[in-house]
Amino acid sequence: MFVHPQFDPVAVSLGPLSIHWYGLMYLTGFLLFFLLGRYRIKYGPKTVVTEALLDDILFYGMLGVIIGGRLGHVLFYQFGYYLENPLHIFAVWEGGMSFHGGFLGVVTAMIILARKYKIHWLNITDFGVPLVPLGLGAGRIGNFINAELWGRPTDASWGMIFPYVDDLPRHPSQLYQFFLEGVVLFLFVWIYSAKPRATGAVTGIFMIGYGVVRSVAEFFREPSEGFMGKLTLGVTMGQWLSIPMIVAGVALVVWSARQVRKDNKPAGYPKKHKVNAKN
Repeated sequence: MFVHPQFDPVAVSLGPLSIHWYGLMYLTGFLLFFLLGRYRIKYGPKTVVTEALLDDILFYGMLGVIIGGRLGHVLFYQFGYYLENPLHIFAVWEGGMSFHGGFLGVVTAMIILARKYKIHWLNITDFGVPLVPLGLGAGRIGNFINAELWGRPTDASWGMIFPYVDDLPRHPSQLYQFFLEGVVLFLFVWIYSAKPRATGAVTGIFMIGYGVVRSVAEFFREPSEGFMGKLTLGVTMGQWLSIPMIVAGVALVVWSARQVRKDNKPAGYPKKHKVNAKN
């Protein structure tokens, strides 16, 4: 049995300015996205994404993650609390981000960006989703540092006692999610996307993969309350949100397979496309 180290959530204090570990983990995720994106443009399968477009993807994606992730947490998990404490909605440094909300926020942002560049939004998401899992893993490390989103009680020898909850040893589910969402999902999607795929296939595979690993992790994580209650028909809130994601991912993979052209080029891939670097 272990005891949570109870890290100081503040990494650096500069007078009135405090830099939290949780924020640094998000910054790490965005940096990894950028570096992997540059690598993918240079060495990966042919793509419409240029370095100029990558900069915009990162900017729009950051807005989608932060706005969508926070609103998703507010609406899906703690609507009553934030209804009574609306100013706390902006306290993102305290934690409380929903992946499913962030995913919807990013998809919306990519659709807007695709309209700007006049390309198919799935060409952008197919490029971007393999770069995401390591950032998700960094976020789970932030959850562990904050001692939030702890696991269910366990008799396992690696059980951990977390502050702010009780004296029962619990699964360190944040670390499980770091491994599943950050490491396993990254390897799965990165390897799958290493070869040219039909438009939408990589995005669909990511959606299926995340939905599955998240659903597995939920068996070890203390269920969040959510707007439907703590458990509904034995299914947690995280699993309920993952089910439509998996279904949509399967539908997207099937759709992409049907769009493959006779010459085996990715469907929807523009024959000639130039991106204005001044955009």
